[in-house]
Amino acid sequence: MGALSHLRVLDLSRVLAGPWAGQILADLGAEVIKVERPGGGDDTRAWGPPFLKDASGENTTEAAYYLSANRNKQSVTIDFTHPEGQRLVRELAAKSDILIENFKVGGLAAYGLDYDSLKAINPQLIYCSITGFGQTGPYAKRAGYDFMIQGLGGLMSLTGRPEGDAGAGPVKVGVALTDILTGVYSTVAILAALAHRDHAGGGQHIDMALLDVQVACLANQAMNYLTTGNAPKRLGNAHPNIVPYQDFPTADGDFILTVGNDSQFRKFAEVAGQPQWADDPRFATNKLRVANRTVLIPLIRQATVFKTTAEWVAQLEQAGVPCGPINDVAQVFADPQVRARGLAMTLPHALAGEVPQVASPIRLSETPVEYRNAPPLLGEHTRDVLLRVLGLDEAMVTGLKEAGVL
Repeated sequence: MGALSHLRVLDLSRVLAGPWAGQILADLGAEVIKVERPGGGDDTRAWGPPFLKDASGENTTEAAYYLSANRNKQSVTIDFTHPEGQRLVRELAAKSDILIENFKVGGLAAYGLDYDSLKAINPQLIYCSITGFGQTGPYAKRAGYDFMIQGLGGLMSLTGRPEGDAGAGPVKVGVALTDILTGVYSTVAILAALAHRDHAGGGQHIDMALLDVQVACLANQAMNYLTTGNAPKRLGNAHPNIVPYQDFPTADGDFILTVGNDSQFRKFAEVAGQPQWADDPRFATNKLRVANRTVLIPLIRQATVFKTTAEWVAQLEQAGVPCGPINDVAQVFADPQVRARGLAMTLPHALAGEVPQVASPIRLSETPVEYRNAPPLLGEHTRDVLLRVLGLDEAMVTGLKEAGVL
């Protein structure tokens, strides 16, 4: 049994941040009931191509994007703009431990599904709201999307080639990282609220904002600014506080060199055939290397082009200097370490026979992650959940379907 197998989650969220949190909780054993719009469902179901293919190679209705964040859930279609739909969701909330939603601020109040309304019927409910800007502040009513928040929250000012270089300009991260991090932070907040409930009793409202998470995750770059008053600039793949810590060209491509201390720099200099660098008064310490990076980096580039990536990685790893190749996604899943850790897996799927999945990175010795079912088809579990959880009978379910509620 998973660590959270005693919990039920009502997931009213869609797209990525909320569903990502729901999938983490589901992987850890929680029963996650995903409530979706009849006929359409989660927006990401249509965010393709690519779509999952069936055994004959034809596209199914399931977009790869949707499949990335909805494993281990049960899909229930309920139209809660309908009074009967609102009643069903309230009854599900009354029987749940956690609710996740990412509607605009105040958006669920019109349906009686806001925190105050549901707290009145389930005081133990942990209600997690995820929005672009939070429940308060001048931007609270605005919609917020990952790309926009990466720009507004400073991440894009730090990502991309330096000013003056060819192709310079702000660049977003290649995945919706702010959404993902918000999902992870939301999971932490939910688990903290559960710990409080177990200790002191009572649920609570969690107010999660993409902008808050993005600013918090500026990490050392935020502190670089707060301690100096100078806004950091784009450095391409270079590090603002450590040198050398970036990509370098090789005889057949590029590799990444991440020298974390002076001892590692000395070892690198020896492998590079330039042992004098370690004692050079311009490069002997990291502080000096940062100050003189414009001198040192071209020297290193001139040295690295004489060996292949594989040669650099093999020689530097033997010397104890952290480094690695720059893999594309195909190379990632072919990597022996990734394969050994089982990060690519499959689950049975109703339309395609099986669906590929990326395994959870969480490894627990006593309560391991469970892979119970593939991301569900739209409404796949509506009948089962209404009968099993709410105790409805077949005639009632049929009537709700005929009325357009399900």
